[in-house]
Amino acid sequence: MTDIIGEALLDYQNGNYSEDILTETNISEEDVLPIPYLFRDYSEMSSTETKALELSKGKVLNVGCGAGIHALYLQEKGLDIMAIDSSKGAIEVCKLRGLNNAVHLDLLELKGETFDTILLLSNGTGIFQEIEQIDQYLQHLKTLLKPNGQILIDSSDLQYMYDSTEEGAILVPSNRYYGELEFIMKYKNNSSAPFKWLYLDETIFENATANCGLKFKVIERGENFDYLAKIYI
Repeated sequence: MTDIIGEALLDYQNGNYSEDILTETNISEEDVLPIPYLFRDYSEMSSTETKALELSKGKVLNVGCGAGIHALYLQEKGLDIMAIDSSKGAIEVCKLRGLNNAVHLDLLELKGETFDTILLLSNGTGIFQEIEQIDQYLQHLKTLLKPNGQILIDSSDLQYMYDSTEEGAILVPSNRYYGELEFIMKYKNNSSAPFKWLYLDETIFENATANCGLKFKVIERGENFDYLAKIYI
């Protein structure tokens, strides 16, 4: 499997930055993902990101850590943090940048550890991939929580990307939930296989957490239909 993100992050880290990642979805045209954005510092982060970092406490798990921007910030603050990512290149970059505990691992493979805070940022619900897999991921995350632990996760309601009628109803697909997207990433001469990525509206997300015996609270709303939620037992 082509590690597009990992290759791009390693190039940037090693001083070989020459072009950005291109992304395309089943509902949007080709777009540019600037690699420097993946290395942004605290001052460049969104209000939902900084709020999540502010609320992080105790032993922390950062899922989908990328270049380690959130994990490194918390490590500098003295927190005990473990960062995981399914991209081997991303984990190499995290280690090069000084992150002490970065592991190449899929979330569902992590067992036998518990955390006070679990962070899933940069559209953290994307990892669920599709509606029917939310329960599996939430139940697994629940097993990783210490008593009184919290999951801090962000997402966006994609209603704004669809046309609407004069009455205000949105015209969404009839064969799938409108937040289920299929992505392709391109970098240099490589292209990823299509992969699923899920954006969740608040109502469906809250109902899904309730079905798993979890509580849901929106902590912060951003400027681009995005929000940060706290999930807890």
